[in-house]
Amino acid sequence: MATIGQNNLNAKLVLLGDMGAGKSSLVLRFVKGQFLEFQESTIGAAFFSQTLAVNDATVKFEIWDTAGQERYHSLAPMYYRGAAAAIIVYDITNSDSFIRAKKWVQELQKQGNPNMVVALAGNKADLEDKRKVTAEEARAYAEENGLFFMETSAKTAANVNDVFHEIAKSLPRAQPPQKPAGMVLVDRPAEGARAASCCS
Repeated sequence: MATIGQNNLNAKLVLLGDMGAGKSSLVLRFVKGQFLEFQESTIGAAFFSQTLAVNDATVKFEIWDTAGQERYHSLAPMYYRGAAAAIIVYDITNSDSFIRAKKWVQELQKQGNPNMVVALAGNKADLEDKRKVTAEEARAYAEENGLFFMETSAKTAANVNDVFHEIAKSLPRAQPPQKPAGMVLVDRPAEGARAASCCS
């Protein structure tokens, strides 16, 4: 969720997408201005934070970079639950990663925060000669599904900061207070516990 202070906004942002699409490289480029040619695969998830000035406000992103391997898929809801924003990343040179990105979109539409700001990022735009997914196809898909779309290159830094700035500008500035989810604990034993203690 996004929480608001005096012109300050804290927003949880999650990156989702196939292994090798470049999620970690995008975050590393955005947060540290770095690019590693050989990036280790993320295990579980990695956490970063970065602050942006947008118009008259400051947005602090709490960024969860999730692992793309299928074996970690069941962990993803822990990271996107309650997120104010998501970037779904695919590799423009890999049509399977675009199909997988569409599955992430469907999952967020069913299970994610209904007010979530979602971006579709076609990464590795520097590899134009190996392109398998056209910008037109991805843009049309994004428009049909209410996402904003941008092609990025973590390697050259093209559009990387722009994706995060667009999300920051799109975050709702005022949200109604949320009721806490989960159990409410009260100061009395449960019925079952009372029955067990009287009869043991």
